[in-house]
Amino acid sequence: MGAADPSRPAVSFPDALSSRQQWLEPFEWYRQMRADSPVRYDPQRDLWDVFRYDDVKYVLDTDSVFSADPTTMPGFETQVADAGDEPPAVFETMLFADPPEHARLRGLVQEFFQPRAIAEQAGQIRELTDSYLEGLENEFDLVSEVAYPIPVDVIAMMLGVPTDDRRQFKQWSDTLIERPSAQTEAALQAYQQRQQAVQQEMSAYFSALIEARRAEPQDDLISAVIDADIERQRLSHRELIGFCTLLLVAGNITTTNLITNAMRCFTSQPRVIDELNAGELSISSAIEEALRYRSPVQAVFRVATEPTELGGRTIPEGTGVVAWLGSANRDERIFDAADEFVADRQPNQHLSFGYGTHYCLGAPLARLEAQIALQSLLERFETFEPLETELQPIRSSFIYGVEAYPVLVS
Repeated sequence: MGAADPSRPAVSFPDALSSRQQWLEPFEWYRQMRADSPVRYDPQRDLWDVFRYDDVKYVLDTDSVFSADPTTMPGFETQVADAGDEPPAVFETMLFADPPEHARLRGLVQEFFQPRAIAEQAGQIRELTDSYLEGLENEFDLVSEVAYPIPVDVIAMMLGVPTDDRRQFKQWSDTLIERPSAQTEAALQAYQQRQQAVQQEMSAYFSALIEARRAEPQDDLISAVIDADIERQRLSHRELIGFCTLLLVAGNITTTNLITNAMRCFTSQPRVIDELNAGELSISSAIEEALRYRSPVQAVFRVATEPTELGGRTIPEGTGVVAWLGSANRDERIFDAADEFVADRQPNQHLSFGYGTHYCLGAPLARLEAQIALQSLLERFETFEPLETELQPIRSSFIYGVEAYPVLVS
């Protein structure tokens, strides 16, 4: 999962996508930007935007020029000092680390997310999914009844935290990814206070859990990571808190929106559901196309570490760069019929899980959870029809999905 620098939330969202409908369907704006301003500077946000596939891929794959660490931006330490707080522990995770530190942090945990290790979770995920589908009626909200609880329970079980705290996890996650309701001083101050409060709550929650596992290890991921070491290096206490925070938030939000966005794609073309039910179409291929067509993460944030030429423009050192994955995935230079949902698209080299060093560690888990959830829904119901409602996009700068998706099934 990618994210913007949480210390600069007010300037991370372009005006062109500020309305409900624009953020529900940002793809026309992407198309215009790819054609007219593939690399552009936005003075209002003091950020550079990158839209074409090859340029986005270059940003993601060139760690020496585009840093994932927001603390490298000039003035970051001053902003943190002015806020009277230290940077959130999540800043000490692999998500915001550059090589070689990134390799150390990722190396301590990556064995737990290898495809073989994740495949061993399939039976438990299937049982959990069935338990949620058992009580469904003919009308239900896909997000609250299926797409949210399954991923958060899976990551909670892996971490070793109580699934009864699910509501609290969702509140924390929603707050951490939200953007300010307005750019007024009052709105920004309220936003920052909410962010700080949630970060403190999560830090206290995981700190207590880590200490409990140190005293009495259990068969869970937190206990395993506490003891994990590479070349006699272990995660510090703050790094452990950051890791738990990252896993809880990234482990549920991305997959929740993958499941929901995929069903939005499927229900827009009923024949896709028919072909999936008949075994004529691979569920994995359909999920990959949903990832391309409606990526759960629309953009990632980087910082230019030196002046660099890109798309005929010179990006200055120390400036923020937003690489728009959602636009790259619709680039007509790379994908035939790029604005069409082609469920059996091959090849499908989308960038929805990133690229290069920071390729999403949880990609195998997200794919498995989505496949089991969607396949189980298709096995239980023959037809899916979205109910008439005004969809509300998630209030986030870069996370893409809807707050609710009510469906009628039979």
